[in-house]
Amino acid sequence: MTPGSAAVRTTDQQPMDRTTTARPSSDRGWHVPALLAMALGGFGIGTTEFVTMGLLPNIAHAMHVSEPTAGYGVSAYALGVVVGAPVIAALCARVPRKRLLIVLMAAFTLGNLGAVVAPTFGTFVLARFVSGLPHGAYFGVASLAAASLAPARQRAKAIAAVMLGLSAANVVGVPAATWLGQALGWRDAYLVVAAIGLLTVVAIARFVPELSGVRITDPRTELGALRRSQVLLTLLVGAVGFGGMFAVYTYVTTTLTSVAGLSLNLVPLVLALFGVGMIVGNILGGVLADRGVDLSVFVSLIAIMVILAGFVAAAHNPFTAAVGAFLVGASGAALTPGLQTRLMDVAHDAQTLAAALNHAALNIANAAGAWLGGCVIAAGLGYTAPAMVGAGLALAGVLLFMVTVWLNRRNRGETALAQ
Repeated sequence: MTPGSAAVRTTDQQPMDRTTTARPSSDRGWHVPALLAMALGGFGIGTTEFVTMGLLPNIAHAMHVSEPTAGYGVSAYALGVVVGAPVIAALCARVPRKRLLIVLMAAFTLGNLGAVVAPTFGTFVLARFVSGLPHGAYFGVASLAAASLAPARQRAKAIAAVMLGLSAANVVGVPAATWLGQALGWRDAYLVVAAIGLLTVVAIARFVPELSGVRITDPRTELGALRRSQVLLTLLVGAVGFGGMFAVYTYVTTTLTSVAGLSLNLVPLVLALFGVGMIVGNILGGVLADRGVDLSVFVSLIAIMVILAGFVAAAHNPFTAAVGAFLVGASGAALTPGLQTRLMDVAHDAQTLAAALNHAALNIANAAGAWLGGCVIAAGLGYTAPAMVGAGLALAGVLLFMVTVWLNRRNRGETALAQ
């Protein structure tokens, strides 16, 4: 029996009442407009999460701080995700999922408007923290909603479809917002994000059904995820293994200009290429995760490690740096569907919190990667040093995941013997 089928059986055996419904049958059609509406929210979230990295020099100059200090804006957003994901997922466990998605996107919109009007660097950092609060809970609820709307054997593809908005942001949203921020002023980039958030609120209200296939729980049940060792270990794998991508991407603008010799006006094109890589990786990750969740996580971590190590040399040439950016994006995005699906499987009846915590873990990786990358740059090791730090983090993620899978199989064997 696969982990996915176990998760489906557990849900099907719940009593049918006003808060619990069975999962849709495997022959149920896809709700494409609903998935697109939720993906639009991911597009807005991806744009605001990554555009700060592309505008770090502009923000640093305007706010009269150093570029590593401006990187606190990246870390603040990530920490907002880390705080918001468990708190919102637990406290809002009883809220109908469609309503919760709308509220989360409304809060996201207000947070980005705060960045637009921030008068000082401190208030800008605070606005970035507030903007990050709904991030994890939104993706967690949207992932569960997508899985409930798709055929049972295509859960990971449905989750990847929602995450596709996050990947597409790096092709269209981030380059466009970066260009706009460079041309007109960095605040305009966040104004565009706020507009996307408002449009998402309207789209979810119009196209997403009431999501009766997603089980409503309670805070105590959701917090039970934190007592499951497989949930905690999988989160740790994401927090460590994913950090390498952010160690490189946070400082990619200066790396491309000062190391690869690329002109500043071509940086958005490379950021778009990074986004294309994320789209490709996201699709491949969803396909691979539906065939084998653990295999997809392991392969993705290995790919991240190898590609980041190779980026140290690739960053010295404009062409190879662009190819390297594509591969970094692809390998990183390929990891997400597998991690998300695995967490939903091992969390059992606490899926909302576990799914939300995945994005908290990835943003711990974001914050840690940005911080470690800034540390090695500040130490004078150059703008290629973060790639080696990233490769080391990915290797640590591989080793942690091997231990996680081994422990899971051992526990299964002991359970089978006990029965």
